[in-house]
Amino acid sequence: MSFIVKEAKSQIEKIIKEAALKAIEKGELCESQLSEFKIDIPQNREHGDYAVNAAMVWSKGFKMAPRRIAEIISANFDFNGSYIDRFEIAGPGFLNFFLSDKYYADIVADVKAKGEDYGKSNFGQGKKVLVEFVSANPTGPMHIGNARGGALGDCLASVLSAAGYECEREFYINDAGNQIEKFATSLELRYLQMYKEGIEMPEDSYHGEDIINHAKAFAEIHGDSFVEAEDSKRRKALVEFALPKNITGLKEDLLKYRIEYNTWFKESSLHENGETSRIIELLKKSGHTYTQDNAVWFKATDFGCDKDFVLVRANGIPTYVVPDIAYHYNKLVTRGFDKAIDILGADHHGYVPRLKAALTALGVDANKLDVILMQMVRLVRNGEVIKASKRSGKAITLVTLLDEVPIDAARFFFNLREPNSHFDFDLDLAVEQTNQNPVYYVQYAYARICSIIRNLAADGITMRDCTNKELCKLVASEEKELILHLAAFTDEIILSARTYDPAKMTHYVVELATKFHKFYNACRVKGEEESLMQARLNLCNATAVVIKNVLSMLKISAPESM
Repeated sequence: MSFIVKEAKSQIEKIIKEAALKAIEKGELCESQLSEFKIDIPQNREHGDYAVNAAMVWSKGFKMAPRRIAEIISANFDFNGSYIDRFEIAGPGFLNFFLSDKYYADIVADVKAKGEDYGKSNFGQGKKVLVEFVSANPTGPMHIGNARGGALGDCLASVLSAAGYECEREFYINDAGNQIEKFATSLELRYLQMYKEGIEMPEDSYHGEDIINHAKAFAEIHGDSFVEAEDSKRRKALVEFALPKNITGLKEDLLKYRIEYNTWFKESSLHENGETSRIIELLKKSGHTYTQDNAVWFKATDFGCDKDFVLVRANGIPTYVVPDIAYHYNKLVTRGFDKAIDILGADHHGYVPRLKAALTALGVDANKLDVILMQMVRLVRNGEVIKASKRSGKAITLVTLLDEVPIDAARFFFNLREPNSHFDFDLDLAVEQTNQNPVYYVQYAYARICSIIRNLAADGITMRDCTNKELCKLVASEEKELILHLAAFTDEIILSARTYDPAKMTHYVVELATKFHKFYNACRVKGEEESLMQARLNLCNATAVVIKNVLSMLKISAPESM
């Protein structure tokens, strides 16, 4: 939480405890331990800014009804030098505290003083976190699920950084294994189709236009020289030609989507440097493997999994899970990250316990790995779901989506729902320039504030710093409601980081825009006496600062005019 919010809560705690000790000293309350109590924000702020349950918690110790305890304690309150203006006793003995005008004034001043750093905290204490996201197979263009994962992962990394973590972004390139074999087969057949009759594409091969284009481009350079070549040589040449182009394409597409990674980690490197083989040996030494039918099995049931699984097939080839275990061992042990966060599709539900079981067997704290299982997204146009087949090559890709929808809208929309919820992406709404479009609504609020400041400047009225006394004039309910929302920004970032849910940021900023419009419609800026006008102008500016901070975190533009 921000320093001022933290200070107000600390003051309330101190006021209550000191009042209780005074009452004990005066004999009004018996000797008793002052156990911890809660300081909560009521749902209805008309009942107070903070509600405290101390009297209820202490009732047994003081052998007295909570309301009577509240009455005795409150008679000993000293609010001098605090942000507390007054209090009420409610219900069975809740102590409800109301903040002073100075508290609200200090929040506005704090936003102005901190600027782009407002909202940041040291909650994460500099712990090293690696967020791995998208990690699409480099065998073709990125699909719509990757688009959601990209926006989610990138924004989560920003949120974690703002919350005080040392956060890095990583893309895991699956450049080995079955997907690459299927890629090679698809390229090979498309290439051979150009020179031979009767060659059919298997149902489970890649049928996309990109495969055809790669085969044609390869043929333009090499002609038919690989038609009669050894199968392995032909497949290797095709993959070495096409795969780097796909990886470059992934990088370019993601950069267009405003995503930059610290590391592009190749799966093949785990095989080349022996880390995959090392993991197999370490698991064998752990005593949690056995051999059956010439295959090496991992005793996953020793760690609560429903069944064991194969590490090395009878033919000596490791299964796909082995490089994944090696990769996560590399993250948490070799590179020493305090936390590894993976963003994966919901179909990985059964995969996560197996991965954690293997890490535990290797002596790694599996709690250091957190996996966000992201649900599917559906594209909707004119109220109807767009159906597309990846196999037929007619899937809507990240690139085609961004050709139709502004990047700002795509990034905002994909963070409108928590990751584990299904999401319908409304293509029509995403391009609308109306208040029904949430990103437009937020950007319009920011542009409106910039316009207010510009128009006043054109009339010779320039915003200046206000004294605390001047800012204390912000007493209207709409002003206080807006300021309280600004005050909650730091806590909202921390909550978003703790829950791995960047949607809390989009919800926060939409609500901020709503509260600003409500304030602006109720409270004039221009035309009021000078000190109140300046105080309101400062509040407008503070709102703009926080809107821009949220949008910057989400890598969404904040236009000064619309």
